[in-house]
Amino acid sequence: MTEPKRYGKLIGASLGPGDPELITRRAWAALQSGARWLYPVKKAEESSYALSIVERGGIVVPGDAVELVFPMTRDAEILAKAWSRAAVQTVELLAEGRDLVFLVEGDASTFATFGHLARVVRELVPAVEVETIPGVSSFAAAAATTGVTLAEEDETFAIIPAAYGVEVIDHLLDEFDTLALLKVKPLVDEVIELLERRELLTTSVFIEKVGSPDERIVRDVASLKGEKVNYLSLMLVQNPKRERGELRRGCRKRKEAVDVSATAAA
Repeated sequence: MTEPKRYGKLIGASLGPGDPELITRRAWAALQSGARWLYPVKKAEESSYALSIVERGGIVVPGDAVELVFPMTRDAEILAKAWSRAAVQTVELLAEGRDLVFLVEGDASTFATFGHLARVVRELVPAVEVETIPGVSSFAAAAATTGVTLAEEDETFAIIPAAYGVEVIDHLLDEFDTLALLKVKPLVDEVIELLERRELLTTSVFIEKVGSPDERIVRDVASLKGEKVNYLSLMLVQNPKRERGELRRGCRKRKEAVDVSATAAA
């Protein structure tokens, strides 16, 4: 009887947003486990930000490391072909029986390429084992380096791509105490204008390429108006004026419940 093909394990190694000292011991061990490296690039033979984090950490890149191309485009057809090509290439390498470790900037479970790649690979070969190694996210690192507290006690916190637009951001400012606006590059001016209207400029901060040698923190966010910022940038926005209800058993008390209690007491 023929034994089933043994596939290697696909490992997503989160590296943190830029500072190699934020690579976890578990991810560090995976990088040096003998697994073959995969790393993402936007174009063939282009530099990889994820790979640069590891290189700054002093680990020598193996000679058999493989790049996977994930183009920066909104063209659905181009994206579909690229994803399919990357998944097929990954399956072919896994079929050799050797584990693969995919380098992920930030955290592999948060707005990362790895989740989609792993899903497509499992669709092609359900027997493939997938392991995700968690890591430090860009917004957590940004909060730490700027001294911003994302949430404490009963406060609320939301993470959204700025691409949802200022209308959505405006609405969420009334629902959450702190917003982490990711990928703000295309909407910097619009977001700044919203913060001006909401009088929240002084409680907002912009962070670019957090943890890397090129990290930039701008607290005077209005000064960024008209500037072309890096793709790897985000804003932390706090709304200290947000209205809140009473707490009940650790949760916000609904207005209806308050009204009913008041009526009963009367």
